[in-house]
Amino acid sequence: MSTFGRLLKLIAPFRLWIALGIVLSFLTIGSSVGLMALSAYLISKSALVTDVVDVAIPITLVRVFAILRAGFRYLERYYTHMATFRILTHLRVWFYESIEPLAPARLMSFRSGDLLTRIVADIETLENFYVRVVVPPIAAALVTAFACFLLDHFDGRLAVALGAFLLVTGVFLPLASRRLSARPASALIGTRAELNALLVDEIQGIADLLSFDQARRHQERLLAVSRQLNRVQEQMAMIRGLSNALAALFTSLAGITVLGLAVPLVSRGAIDGVYLAALPLAAIASFEAVQPLALALQQLEASHAAARRLFEIIDTTPPVSDSQHACQTPYLVEPHIAAARSGETTYGIEIRDLRFRYGPHEPLLLDGLSLSLPPGGRVVIIGPSGSGKSTLVNLLLRFWEYEQGEICIGGRDIRDYALDDVRKLLAVVPQQVHLFNGTLRDNLRLANADASDDEII
Repeated sequence: MSTFGRLLKLIAPFRLWIALGIVLSFLTIGSSVGLMALSAYLISKSALVTDVVDVAIPITLVRVFAILRAGFRYLERYYTHMATFRILTHLRVWFYESIEPLAPARLMSFRSGDLLTRIVADIETLENFYVRVVVPPIAAALVTAFACFLLDHFDGRLAVALGAFLLVTGVFLPLASRRLSARPASALIGTRAELNALLVDEIQGIADLLSFDQARRHQERLLAVSRQLNRVQEQMAMIRGLSNALAALFTSLAGITVLGLAVPLVSRGAIDGVYLAALPLAAIASFEAVQPLALALQQLEASHAAARRLFEIIDTTPPVSDSQHACQTPYLVEPHIAAARSGETTYGIEIRDLRFRYGPHEPLLLDGLSLSLPPGGRVVIIGPSGSGKSTLVNLLLRFWEYEQGEICIGGRDIRDYALDDVRKLLAVVPQQVHLFNGTLRDNLRLANADASDDEII
């Protein structure tokens, strides 16, 4: 499936919200077209009548369209932002659930700063996919059909002229803008990720950089990437400014063209003169729908680049997964966990002839390791850094798959347990502890939200 198709699939659960946003966007711009046309008609009509009763209906309609425009605009902003926040929440949860089975084995090849950028900035980039990529083109198509139908009621040539300018502004200009911005948009995502990765590396490794006198060299590289990011942003801003300027130019030309075509029609009596000002203003108002499309295609390139970076991680095969036997015959570990909390340990650990290496071409880190830990027993594993102590813990937690040997917990092979069940049976204090912004109680309750204070202590 293409990247665009996968993005559409991700937001498919919110299709009703998307449809509502499209309808409200169409009604908002349609109200603007009606308001501009009726206002011009009212002014023209007022110059020809002496009794206010003759313009009572246009006055009322102007007020109605003004209220509708404000109301629809509020509802459109409210519901599109609500949908955006829901989609953003869905994307964050989806991405976390997708990368959780990959940690830590498959994520070791990614720099922490790069991962942070993907989790935060790249997902935030995807929120524009709904607001600026999906909704505007459909709403623009509806408004174009409505405006052309309105002008066709007076004369077909007016509709053709307006449709041509809307087509240029809404299709050809965005395609040209996308072609110009394709490379800068992709470079923007990659350069931003590189800058964030360098910043995180500098903060985390400041002691090593200072110890080896590499701080200045690292800062020079950081400044070079920062300047590159500024250049890419300037290119994007120039393309965006040029697109907006051309869109404004085509809007004015459309109004002038419609006016130029309407004048002879009024002179021949084919159209009532009170509509002369209303027609070009209605045409100009309809361009509110197509002007954002150039930015939409620019955002599409940025969304594609961000999505490719996310899918690059998600498409990675997890190092360990539940076996078919574990899924079909899950063991009930809760009674044993309850017994362990009360001090009655019932499970022991047996390791026999364990062999493990981090890669097919890497040397064996654990070669023929055997260990027996009976229920309630204690063992201390000592060794120099890099001897495999943390690796053994990660194998027990099923973060990595060992190539030979056997690990048994409670007399059963560890591979016969579901991954979640194995991790329920083990309690590990890692070397690097991450504390979230909150109280210690909140952090400790991440593993068990219902834990009492006595259990925490």
